[in-house]
Amino acid sequence: MTTATPTVRERNTKNAVTRPYREVMTFVLTLLLSSVALAQLPPTGGRLPVTGGVTQLEGAGGGGLVPWALIAGYGTRDEIGGSVFYTAVPIDDFTLASRGVAVGFHDRVELSFAEQRFGLGTTVPGNVIRMDTLGLKVRVAGDAVYDQDHWLPQLAVGLQYKERDADAGVPFLGEHKDSDTDIYVAASKLWLNGPLGRSLFANLTLRATRANQLGILGFGGDKNDRHEVMAEGSLALLLRDDLAAGIEYRQKPDNLSIFREEAFSDVFIAWFPHKRVSVTAAWADLGNIANQTSQKGSYLSIQLNH
Repeated sequence: MTTATPTVRERNTKNAVTRPYREVMTFVLTLLLSSVALAQLPPTGGRLPVTGGVTQLEGAGGGGLVPWALIAGYGTRDEIGGSVFYTAVPIDDFTLASRGVAVGFHDRVELSFAEQRFGLGTTVPGNVIRMDTLGLKVRVAGDAVYDQDHWLPQLAVGLQYKERDADAGVPFLGEHKDSDTDIYVAASKLWLNGPLGRSLFANLTLRATRANQLGILGFGGDKNDRHEVMAEGSLALLLRDDLAAGIEYRQKPDNLSIFREEAFSDVFIAWFPHKRVSVTAAWADLGNIANQTSQKGSYLSIQLNH
């Protein structure tokens, strides 16, 4: 008796079924190990609750889509803080998962690392593109929280070096590179006595980039191979001391003739049941991605802060 060899379609179907369970187990293990690691650090927490924010998809401290000028964690100028996170974005025809860690040194310098995994759905069944992002952020002026008597926001400069898996099995789309560096400037401001007596937070980030879909589809293309300055913004209102709601918007370059690229946006709510924990849910509109139009879906992120 001979044993039938599984077809590519059968293997892809099996992988598609088992991958979510592997992702969940990896997520749980990552949080457990990270909790143990963070517990070994000296106690921190001098900064106000909620100012730890959430974590941006590429690993920087900030909103879900946009890096802020705030430094990750709750460490003050005399402390070292940090955070670990996991984010899942199941949209109409694709899946995106991101996980990583950020460390803030003395509320001045932030180092971050994140891994993004992009499931290509029906576009290239069974294939996943992996991208690693290494980030550096430096606060250069101002304090978003304590400078209430000054108009100057907190300012930070940062960079994100991105490298995607060149062997992901994705057809050549006209992109020119598999790795590149984004450079950005972020300005953040918190008004403690905002509308209706609630705290209001605003952030504007300008990013020089040539990344296609964050870099998941490479960098540069036949239409453009230069870094372009893109605007990104966040606006959030603190509804309660442990609950914030807001919106985000992120421009992106359109480098490839084969696929038109559009801006990202979301509407989110972030819950801080404990100073060390945040849970963010959002409805995201990611526009056109590859050959699929109008990609929308949910966004869920869990973060542990130190």
